[in-house]
Amino acid sequence: MESQKKEYDFPTEEVELPSKGLVYPKENPLSSGKVTMCYMTAKHEDLLTNQNYIKNGTVIDKLLKSLIVSGGNYDDLVIGDKNAIMVAARILGYGKDYEVTYNGQKITIDLSKVEPFELDESIITEGKNEFTFTLPSTDVVIKYKLLTNHDDKKIQAELNGLAKINKQETHELTTRLKHMILSIDGNSDEKYIRKYVDIQLLAKDSRAFREHIRKTQPDINLTFQYDGENGTEEGIIPILTTFFWPDAGL
Repeated sequence: MESQKKEYDFPTEEVELPSKGLVYPKENPLSSGKVTMCYMTAKHEDLLTNQNYIKNGTVIDKLLKSLIVSGGNYDDLVIGDKNAIMVAARILGYGKDYEVTYNGQKITIDLSKVEPFELDESIITEGKNEFTFTLPSTDVVIKYKLLTNHDDKKIQAELNGLAKINKQETHELTTRLKHMILSIDGNSDEKYIRKYVDIQLLAKDSRAFREHIRKTQPDINLTFQYDGENGTEEGIIPILTTFFWPDAGL
């Protein structure tokens, strides 16, 4: 994060997006690859304690949206960029030191050391959130997009609906794929895509596709090192209640 010169009547920081803005149309302010965020105030803490927002699961989105002051549609953010903004918000609100209990020991994680993964710009057509991948087992060409916050909300709404029908089954993996895939061998019909994911997509192709996305999508690296029983070990930063509620005592 970089401190801004005084353009606002309050202190701000400039946060670089893992995507570098390359997946957004030129007319979208997010295409600059940066967002300007204000520091968290007591007013923002009101959002964090709003019981209605907490119950309906929108509290973090409400907070992050209120902290961004540089324009652009918050729902346009791809998930990796949103993750970077979330970590920046935590630092701006409560500092870089994040105390957690991990594998039975108390650890303080320095969030300022969280960095984006190296971005493979060669697979990006600037200004377009659109990519291709060939399934290794069937040679089927998948055209897909990176999920945005808007997509994430649609997915959650669909999952909530499916859970009401059958609470014993989980559909998160296939539902996410259905929202991510734009076309299959050139066929962009939504019904065809959904049927393909449910019936024809082989498990090994699904795994290969997900691994490709994991390695190539813009995001931040949430791994950290700590002293374990076998020396230095690696873990994933847990996003617990204390991430934005450090006084929760959990």
